[in-house]
Amino acid sequence: MSKLLLYLRTDVFRKNLIYALITLIVLFLVVYFGLKIYTKHGDAQEVPVLKGLTISEAKQILDKAGLEYKIDSVYQMDAKPGLVIEQDPEASALVKGGRTIYLTIITQVAPEIALPDVIEKNLIEASAILKNHNLKIGDTIYINDIARDVVLGIQFGGQKINAGRMISKGSSITVVLGNGKGANEVEVPMLLNLTLSEAKFALQGLGLHIGAISGAITDSTTARVIAQSPDSTSRFISIGTPINLTLSND
Repeated sequence: MSKLLLYLRTDVFRKNLIYALITLIVLFLVVYFGLKIYTKHGDAQEVPVLKGLTISEAKQILDKAGLEYKIDSVYQMDAKPGLVIEQDPEASALVKGGRTIYLTIITQVAPEIALPDVIEKNLIEASAILKNHNLKIGDTIYINDIARDVVLGIQFGGQKINAGRMISKGSSITVVLGNGKGANEVEVPMLLNLTLSEAKFALQGLGLHIGAISGAITDSTTARVIAQSPDSTSRFISIGTPINLTLSND
């Protein structure tokens, strides 16, 4: 024990102790400043608010802040293309310079989806199915059929299309429906201002015929229809129904 105490009192021990302390201090400083440089300690900044901005506006802000970015896109009906709708990290989060900010924007190009089968569905049911597939009913066409408000066909761009056809999400389609009148009924034509021969031709094409003719007629070849019964407000009548005409040369 006495030898140890004597050694601790020697200059050699004191020099070794000083060298050891200096070495520890140097190592500590190297590690401390190395980590500070590596992690950029003290350089944290808040993520700016990017939601609601256009992608060009968001890029300018991120470039100015020294932040990187990656962009993903989704499609939303009735939404303005190019708007930022999501960001990660969120606004006000603290990040280091050069951090990548992930942005989600609205794309202008709609993805395509398969037209669902709505044939022989009623209008309410078909509307719900089409809405769930992000499709819109732009117009309806009624044709003679005993199945009232039942889907008989689908048109897109003026052409008939079948279930499974790929069309853009958000597209407006035309739905062909039955009017409940049946195939034995036709729409009452408008005959006003037609000559007698023109009216007869129009009625024959619909399976109708001329009934009683009245009016002050001086020349039947030039006289024109000034009234009809039933008129076009009656909408539908049975095939074979006579149409009474009132003619005049005035």
